[in-house]
Amino acid sequence: MTDIDRLPEAIRPPDPGLIALVTGANSGIGFETARHLIGLGVTVWVGARDLAKGQTAAAELGPSAHAVQLDVTDPSSVEAAVSQVGSVDILVNNAGVNPGGEDIDGTSIEQFRVAYETNVFGLIGVTQAFLPALRRSEHPRIVNVSSGTGSLTWNSGQNPQFDWERVKGGGIAYRSSKTAANAVTLLMAQALGESVKVNALAPGLRRTNLVAGMSVGGDPAEAAAGAVRLALLPDDGPTGALWSWDGTRVPW
Repeated sequence: MTDIDRLPEAIRPPDPGLIALVTGANSGIGFETARHLIGLGVTVWVGARDLAKGQTAAAELGPSAHAVQLDVTDPSSVEAAVSQVGSVDILVNNAGVNPGGEDIDGTSIEQFRVAYETNVFGLIGVTQAFLPALRRSEHPRIVNVSSGTGSLTWNSGQNPQFDWERVKGGGIAYRSSKTAANAVTLLMAQALGESVKVNALAPGLRRTNLVAGMSVGGDPAEAAAGAVRLALLPDDGPTGALWSWDGTRVPW
């Protein structure tokens, strides 16, 4: 394994006054990411589609957390959030949905639309809206919470650690939307250059609302630690890559 295949172990100590926005932060990986960042001295805006849930989460997280109503699929909600949040140094695009469906025969076009509206277009819209604020930051970071199931390499059966044959062709709406999110991450990083670090996180299967009702998945806090590493990369850290929660690089 080469150096480029692993994230640096050290994170950049947060500057005083550092501000982060985490979408979908009222539960799961988003909530745990906010909690980790706050523990390091970062002020966090808790983005939530349901403001009441965001306020409940912010109250639990403490005085360094502030709730903001943010439906990533609603441009007016995004615009209002930009006005409310103001300055931001870190954007964690965590909001995501899994609309269900199986293979191409068992997935409706509406399920595709739901997946792409949040997982792709929502990610793009929020990023575009907050780019002016990020560009004013000294150390801007964008973290797109994606999925290893979006890796075309892994979906081609080139990962011996996963039994992709068992799910070959399945989950097509969700998995293809994460492939698109990965592509957006790479091209966004290329366009923004070294001044704005843009990376995607493959968090692994976690106990979140995406798998509600299923007794599967690991601790969301473990995945959130990976998001925090990307949010606090040193200035010579990588950009334009997909990283596993454990810091190893995932192929596109």
